[in-house]
Amino acid sequence: MENQLFMHEALIYLTAAVFAVPLSKFLGLGSVLGYLVAGSLIGPWGFKFITDAKSTAHFAEFGVVFLLFVIGLELKPSRLWSLRRAVFGMGAGQVGLSATLFGLLASAYGMSPLSASIVGIGLSLSSTAFALQLLGERNQLNTPYGQTSFAILLFQDLAVIPLLAALPLLSKTATGPKMAHPLVVVAVIVGIAFGGRYILKPIFRGIAYARTKEIFTAASLLLVLGIAAVMNAIGLSMALGAFLAGVVLADSEYRHELEADIEPFKGLLLGLFFISVGMTVDYGLLSSKAGVVALGVFALIAFKMAILFGLGRVAKLGSESSFNMAVTISQGGEFAFVLFAIGTDTGLLDSQTGALLVLIVTLSMAVTPLMLLLHDRFIVPRLRPAKPPYDKITDQRSPVLIAGYGRMGQIPARVLRLENFDFTALEHDPEHVSTVMKYGIKIYYGDASRVDLIDAAGAKSAKIFILAIDDVEASLRTAESVRRHFPHLKIFARARNRDHVHKLMDLGITMIYRETYGTSLEMTRDVLRALDFTAEEAAETVRCFRIHDEKMLAAAHDVHRDEQALINFSKKANEQLMELFQGDRTNPDSTG
Repeated sequence: MENQLFMHEALIYLTAAVFAVPLSKFLGLGSVLGYLVAGSLIGPWGFKFITDAKSTAHFAEFGVVFLLFVIGLELKPSRLWSLRRAVFGMGAGQVGLSATLFGLLASAYGMSPLSASIVGIGLSLSSTAFALQLLGERNQLNTPYGQTSFAILLFQDLAVIPLLAALPLLSKTATGPKMAHPLVVVAVIVGIAFGGRYILKPIFRGIAYARTKEIFTAASLLLVLGIAAVMNAIGLSMALGAFLAGVVLADSEYRHELEADIEPFKGLLLGLFFISVGMTVDYGLLSSKAGVVALGVFALIAFKMAILFGLGRVAKLGSESSFNMAVTISQGGEFAFVLFAIGTDTGLLDSQTGALLVLIVTLSMAVTPLMLLLHDRFIVPRLRPAKPPYDKITDQRSPVLIAGYGRMGQIPARVLRLENFDFTALEHDPEHVSTVMKYGIKIYYGDASRVDLIDAAGAKSAKIFILAIDDVEASLRTAESVRRHFPHLKIFARARNRDHVHKLMDLGITMIYRETYGTSLEMTRDVLRALDFTAEEAAETVRCFRIHDEKMLAAAHDVHRDEQALINFSKKANEQLMELFQGDRTNPDSTG
């Protein structure tokens, strides 16, 4: 019977996720909101497909545990040490200011000082799992605001430990977790740090020598779950223990394999965690207290955003980065659920207030992806400083025009200058123009796709146009404009990839250079030398490959718009290349 119930619930969770998450991502709202909506629909306050949300929440907590372990693997101790000022400066500032403000508001509503403190501290916490998932999806975890957000979240996770230990001591009826003796806690943490460095590494080395993939995966799971169990036994956060273990193993040679083994479990369990959060949405309470809930969600997000934005500016983050951080971590957090539950168990919060606070925190999570969507579309463009007007270009008569003075455009420019050839360069990034001009190099800030600007730059009398713009759309727009208005110019074009090559060829451009192609061939030649090829053999192999690849790229242009035809053509080309190399090996005198 239990097996049937487990299968039934597993099917419901998977079905809800499979339908809700892709739809949410298709609408541009991200996967997290999809999980929350799925949970609210299948939970006890929705269609009641699942009635026991608490049992799911306990299991789903391991998603946060695995997430923190993977994040720990990305942070070497030296890098973590470099974040100490942000952790204990920004983090302490955010928690202190937010807790004080929300505590005063709770006191104004008639709560006792102790109850108001619990509310203030609980609402000051943000969702580590939620925010890090959003930052990861947006590829912004390594940005300045992403790193600062992580530092604040890390402080919150550290700060919650003594809170979880202290609250149950305030009431004889406490049923929450109790922290072990401080000496035991210190001994366990030191043991994890010591064991990770001097015991776990040799163990994983021995398992790796066995060359049994599933055993290494089992060992990875055992490591995370074992440390989580130990931390839970002494009353500390399982997620924090997993994070510490990840940091200790961050400089291990098995770091990447550990991360790869944990990643699938992390993704599924983290999704289950967000579903379990969505299942706590009490639609009955929401309908009866709609005004109070709406005001609470607005106040929570607005006040935390104001505090976070102010701290970001104090930390000398730009306006855009500060606002990004404020939006990303302004929601309530999963540890608020724990604090409010303990507060309710101890009698420090009445059950209705606790349920109302849980609903406010949950909805603040659900609102965050919507806020980020509006933020990206409407706020970011306003926060970014307006670009200055394009330079006025006096009539130039240089034989060479260069569009794009970045990593690729500046190389021919330097050589032309050494050979005393005049050129006129246009660059679309005003900051890069300012930087380059500090070195005494004269370039113009402007959009090379504008006919008036390249005309003033001397396009009518020039002979050569070097198209070295990084952005593919801007590159194609410029190429089309130059081909139409100045067809006499010989265009030498930079291409990002093969698709960009084909689009440039569509415009009739033949002198095309893939930006990393030459460097990749150089690296290939050196790799062959390291594999005991002679210098002549390595050079000839690379030359043969290059000739064949360039021929096939040109030939593929006829079918590049038909994906299946292009796939078939590429397979055939690879077979031909294989035959060519095999022929060279059997006929050493062949020149390819």
